[in-house]
Amino acid sequence: MKAVVVYESHWGNTAAIARAIAEGLGSDAQALSTQEASSTALADADLLVAGAPVLGFRLPSDTFLASIAANPGDSPPADFSSPSLRSWLARLPTGSGRSAAFETRIWWSPGGATGAIEDELRRAGYRPLDKPHRFVVKGKYGPLRDGELERARQWGAALAQAIGDRRGPRLDIPSAI
Repeated sequence: MKAVVVYESHWGNTAAIARAIAEGLGSDAQALSTQEASSTALADADLLVAGAPVLGFRLPSDTFLASIAANPGDSPPADFSSPSLRSWLARLPTGSGRSAAFETRIWWSPGGATGAIEDELRRAGYRPLDKPHRFVVKGKYGPLRDGELERARQWGAALAQAIGDRRGPRLDIPSAI
């Protein structure tokens, strides 16, 4: 099975979750930033997992990220060098594998990113394998809540098992929220 986890991360939380999901998927799985996730890297992927932080209560846009970069306020240093997941998904070539979506967020966020991620993955031909997962950060910029990395590894392992079954059942891994 070829599995790729693609992520947008600015303060390292979403990248850490993506790496943990890839670890759970198995030794051949890759966790790639949107900058690294080329069409060549995705070719023939059986499973595409995509995730981003929730910023402004939704999947961030390039315009929103540019405004944060220009006016960081109390934000710790952030990495804005990779494209947003939203712009990466807009250019995603058509595929035929399965998919899963995740987000990192503060626990009380009234909005989310996974709905938009799932919609774009479906548009590109990737069928959902499981319901979206949410991973919680303790503060506005992190760190991750205790236990989130292990929960991400477990979800990755469950996704690997489900894709291996080829039936694509909905999974029953506890969600954070």
